[in-house]
Amino acid sequence: MKLSDSKVEIVRRNNKAVYQDGNRIVKVFNDRKPASDVVNEALNLARVSETGLRVPQLVEVSQVSEGEWQGSWALSTEYVPGKDLATLAAEDVPERADKYLQQFVELQVEYQKTDAPLLNRQKDKLLRMVKSVKSVDPSVRYDLEIRIRGMKSGFKVCHGDFNPTNVIVPDDGSAPYVCDWAHVTAGLPEVDAATTYLLFSVESEERAKRYLTLYSKAADIPQQVIMQWVPVVAAAELARGRAEKEEFLRGWIDAVFGDE
Repeated sequence: MKLSDSKVEIVRRNNKAVYQDGNRIVKVFNDRKPASDVVNEALNLARVSETGLRVPQLVEVSQVSEGEWQGSWALSTEYVPGKDLATLAAEDVPERADKYLQQFVELQVEYQKTDAPLLNRQKDKLLRMVKSVKSVDPSVRYDLEIRIRGMKSGFKVCHGDFNPTNVIVPDDGSAPYVCDWAHVTAGLPEVDAATTYLLFSVESEERAKRYLTLYSKAADIPQQVIMQWVPVVAAAELARGRAEKEEFLRGWIDAVFGDE
C-alpha cells in the first residue's frame, strides 16, 4: 500500500494513525500490532458488510511500501463524506443532546438485530481477555470467568466499541454508517450495551445513565440485565493495557466482586 503526499491525518493514538487519503480512510498500525490482528479486522469488516449493514467497504489490507510507515500493516476502507455523531452533537445546542443520543440508540438496536454466525464468539473473546488479566485477584477472576461461562449463546452483531465517534452521518443526508469493526463479535446485545454504557461512564455518569434508560426501552431489555455485565466487560477492557483507565475499570470490578 502506498500513501499519497496529500493524505490528512485524522487522529493518532495508541498503536495506530488514521488518515483520509483521497477517497479512502487508511488505518496504519505500528510494529507492536500483529499482522493477524489487522487481517482479522479486515475479515470482520467483510463479514459484517456481507450481512447488508451500512459499513464502509473494505478496500485493501497490506503493508505500507514507503515513507514514515514503511513495513507497517495498514487497512483501508472507503471514505464516507460526513461527520461523526459525536461531532454533530458537540456543534449543536445542548438542548438537542437527547435527539442525538436517541438516534445513536436506535441505530445500535437496529444493527444488533442482525445475525452474523461467522463472526468470532463474544463469549470466547470475553473469556480469553479476562483470563489474561493476571493483575486481577485469581478468586475474583474465577468469579468473572464463571459468569462468562454461564452466558447464553448469541449470534447477533455486537460491535464491541459502539460509541458516537464510530457513527458517520453522511453529508448527502443518507442513513448513517458504522465504522471501526476491530472488536465485533457474534453475541448478546445486552453485553454489547454494557460495553457502550461503560464507554459513556468514562466521560459522564449522567450521560451513561441516560443512555441506559433509552437503550433499555428501545431494545426491551431490563437495565438490570445490562448492568450485570458491566464488571465483566470492565475486566475485559483491562486486558487492553490502557493505564489511564485502569483505576476506573477496577472500580467497577471491586464494586461487585471486591468483598466476595
